[in-house]
Amino acid sequence: MADDFELDTDDLTRRMEGAMASLRTEFASLRTGRASASMLEPVMVDAYGQQTPINQVGTVNVPEPRMVTINVWDKGLVNKVEKAIRESGLGINPQLNGTIIMLPIPELNEERRRELGKVASQYAENARVAVRNVRRDGMDQIKKAKADGMSEDDQKFWETSVQELTDSYIGKVDEALEHKQAEIMQV
Repeated sequence: MADDFELDTDDLTRRMEGAMASLRTEFASLRTGRASASMLEPVMVDAYGQQTPINQVGTVNVPEPRMVTINVWDKGLVNKVEKAIRESGLGINPQLNGTIIMLPIPELNEERRRELGKVASQYAENARVAVRNVRRDGMDQIKKAKADGMSEDDQKFWETSVQELTDSYIGKVDEALEHKQAEIMQV
């Protein structure tokens, strides 16, 4: 029974990659002083009786490095979109121009850069925890197979395999954090 044990490393890899994708999304939403359409992804607008992402009520553009514009399709939603941006905590003051909402991106001061660096570190730690949880699940499967009669050599092989996979993804998280912190601190 245990001789034919095969750990599904593809599943573990897919789940660890999911943690990395989540980290990339969280990093994209961090404002670094440069305009980006992805910084509006977490903002939801109360449109048509439900919470709707901004990109589903208007066209989001980045015409210049320090400006994001939203061309709202439904004139009746302009004020709701503006209100959602103000209440989102992004620290951006929207300016109305008909159905176009302009979002000038202010320069970040040193204190705000440090705060964003801490937030980025927290996001990275959450990703590391997610990767370690996937590792734990893999190790639990190996322990179960060991209880079912797997040899110690096979157990060591699979544990080493899972640990190497975990180490590589923790390294990717650390590398992404380093890159993001350098981007945040760039003036």
